[in-house]
Amino acid sequence: MTNPTSNQTTFERELVSLIPHLRAFGRSLTGNASHGDDLAQDALAKALASRNSYQPGTNMKAWTFMILRNVFYSEKRRSWRSCALDPEVAERTLVSTSNPTAALELDEMRRALDMLPPDQREALILIGAAGMSYEEVSEVTGAALGTIKSRVSRARDRLALIFAEGQIDEDNKPAHAAMASIFRQIDDYRTSRAA
Repeated sequence: MTNPTSNQTTFERELVSLIPHLRAFGRSLTGNASHGDDLAQDALAKALASRNSYQPGTNMKAWTFMILRNVFYSEKRRSWRSCALDPEVAERTLVSTSNPTAALELDEMRRALDMLPPDQREALILIGAAGMSYEEVSEVTGAALGTIKSRVSRARDRLALIFAEGQIDEDNKPAHAAMASIFRQIDDYRTSRAA
């Protein structure tokens, strides 16, 4: 017979080890470090409150990512009540980087990602930015494993072609807003799919 205290300790240890991954995923969904951390904290609280529904031995990372994703969608559905962020405040809170071309490179990637179909973009972000496995992305999105692999492969091939040809669309958005813009586009797609 298993010891309930041991199971709880194992659960909590596994959950704590996933905090950096949940924060990264939260930040990737929101495009904002502070909001992403808040999202991860909410997901952790929900995971702790729902620990009885977790099946030991299953994929806790996928389980917690699904919780975080559901919290995110719930927030999005309620977001029409909140006011927009003041762009001047956002510009004052930007973090500087030691690489002067980093913002330009990220903006170029954002514009190239924007040229991909939304389902390919979502799969690539979850694999590349959130560090999830194909199996985890399949669990989180509800798409078949083969479909996820195909989407990521096609997205990578298309990005390589876009960069090789130098055919990246211009949109006159400021380069420093690239990260938030990348994930805002993903969020919009996910919200429309969840509705």
